[in-house]
Amino acid sequence: MPFSSLGLSPALLKALTNQNFTIPTPIQKAAIPAILDKKDVLGIAKTGSGKTAGYVLPLLMNLQQTAGVKNRHANALVLVPTRELAEQVKNVFQTFSKALPQPIKTLAVYGGVSINPQMMAMQGVNVLVATPGRLLELIESNAVHLSTIETLVLDEADKMLNLGFKEELNKILALLPKKRQNLLFSATLSPDIENINQILLHDPVVIKIEAGEDTLDTINQLAYIVSDEKKGPFLRYLINHHEMKQVLVFTSSTHQADAVVNKLRKNNIDAKAIHSKKSQGSRTESLYLFKSGKLRVLVATDLMARGIDINFLPFVINYELPRSPKDYVHRIGRTGRAENAGDAISLVSQNELHHFEVIQKKMGKQVKMIDSETMK
Repeated sequence: MPFSSLGLSPALLKALTNQNFTIPTPIQKAAIPAILDKKDVLGIAKTGSGKTAGYVLPLLMNLQQTAGVKNRHANALVLVPTRELAEQVKNVFQTFSKALPQPIKTLAVYGGVSINPQMMAMQGVNVLVATPGRLLELIESNAVHLSTIETLVLDEADKMLNLGFKEELNKILALLPKKRQNLLFSATLSPDIENINQILLHDPVVIKIEAGEDTLDTINQLAYIVSDEKKGPFLRYLINHHEMKQVLVFTSSTHQADAVVNKLRKNNIDAKAIHSKKSQGSRTESLYLFKSGKLRVLVATDLMARGIDINFLPFVINYELPRSPKDYVHRIGRTGRAENAGDAISLVSQNELHHFEVIQKKMGKQVKMIDSETMK
């Protein structure tokens, strides 16, 4: 089924072609027609499923068809858990809106940076992408009014709840018009998500993308058994031996991320860390350098995983395993995107072997394991 059969405008179809989008993903096939019909949607899909474009494209088309495009305040509100995801979603809106006959202004607002420029940029915004905390600050400052919101999107709702945004979400929902379209996207269908579904959505179109339909099929997974004290040298060996030009490394703590970067730099491997203790300016710069191919290694923590969206990222390495199987899937889902193959490598110590077995069972896939000592 091509994009042309989903009801999108010629302008958006041309934009898709220009961005090398050829065949819609399963969630795009199901979500785009439903959103165009102004229906509520519950979308359950793993990282890398293409859900962002799945709601951005029909929202842009709906905005073009309403008089609300000329309103002084935003018509669509997208709530996200992190700054990085806010920027990512904003960029997708801006990429596709360039092709439209009427301009659509998208603004991303989040904490960690000055609020004043965000307040000044609010004039004429059609789509507001926001983290819950900063949005409430802007509302309290009378810089944002939600009375004109026609569509609400909760993107990565499970992550927002995990990060403790439930109270903020309830405050925001109370300020929105009762008559609106609601779109809820989550990687998992947890009891909390079920609860939001019951409260928020009205007769929704429910879309569940099965595991076989997600990006795991395009990811070659491999694990090496290696002691904690040898992980650093082995990581450097992998990067150099396989001549990795662009690799994303995950650690479980900000301290470990900085330590890994320092060791890589001392061994002449260009690397930077991106985590919650870095300034927003530092994080934005590191992400830009990595995406543009000017930085060889980016070391990140789980909180940053969902804001890193690169179609052609060839390698992801788990320096340490994440706490939960779903975080493992989110991590490795940074590679193997947009039907491109990718490699996900995990460095597993003896203490992590049982946990890795649990991850494999939850994922429903067996990962080949190699003892690093046999490679000498």
